[in-house]
Amino acid sequence: MSNAKGDRRERELVNLLDDAGMAVMRAPASGSATKRELPDVLAGDGNTFYAIEAKASAGDPIYLDGEEVYALVYFSRNFGAKPRVGVRFDRESWYFFHPDDLYQTDGGNYRVKKETALAEGTDFAELTGHSERQTLDEVSAESDDEPDETKDIRRVLEAVDRDDLTVEDGVEMLR
Repeated sequence: MSNAKGDRRERELVNLLDDAGMAVMRAPASGSATKRELPDVLAGDGNTFYAIEAKASAGDPIYLDGEEVYALVYFSRNFGAKPRVGVRFDRESWYFFHPDDLYQTDGGNYRVKKETALAEGTDFAELTGHSERQTLDEVSAESDDEPDETKDIRRVLEAVDRDDLTVEDGVEMLR
């Protein structure tokens, strides 16, 4: 990612965190302004604190150097923050990962694919405490006392979500 694009994405993340009510600070030129490795963003709400390494991509997988991730974890432990890698792919939202949840390559580096971010990443609302992730199985278990018509609608929507049905086919089935 170019420096200009990276800076723009970091500022975007800072503004989103600020709008969510968190105290936030960006460390511009992190890693180059000092010999100490610093995270791109520090954010907290008085109870939870995050040290975030922010990465963006047009759609290609995002790679992180193993030393960069190690430095994030080291800083976070010393600072008392939770380490997170924030990723944003073009035309998508921000998703966050604990470093332990990232795929580690044979060379000791880390990789995040777009599909992985969308399927497994923590979204912004969950990171900031404004929602809680639920799996389809959990939602399905909660819906056992729903009317049959609602269950049928849910099944169609789940099939569309899994890409078993196109949106158009799903609409047609619900008519």
